[in-house]
Amino acid sequence: MQTHRYGLKVTTTAGVEEAEAAIREALAAEGFGVLTEIDLSATLHTKLGLDLAPYRILGACRPPLAAQAVAAEPDIGLLLPCNVVVYAEDDHTVVAALDPIMMMDVTGNQTLHEVALDARSRIERALQAVGS
Repeated sequence: MQTHRYGLKVTTTAGVEEAEAAIREALAAEGFGVLTEIDLSATLHTKLGLDLAPYRILGACRPPLAAQAVAAEPDIGLLLPCNVVVYAEDDHTVVAALDPIMMMDVTGNQTLHEVALDARSRIERALQAVGS
């Protein structure tokens, strides 16, 4: 798994459709549901006439963690849900997620750190299940 300033990511030789199905299944195994779905490549094609490689954004949420976060910081909804992206890149597919620790730390509310640690470990396991 690769980490960078604001996210975690893995690559796979699976196609975008297969990788998306795999991350959905892995997220579900960790208690996350997908609340939102954006097909960015289709949207940019429709709105701007651009032809992009497949690129999808999934808004993942684990309700118990979201409830804890909202109780600790009512405006946290501005940073929810956890975004997971699936996109084609060269001869592989990338599956990446926003790092919940970075996302929660931006609030300065230390109560959210435990929630973020739990979310991150679950997202890391889901990504590892997909990466090759």
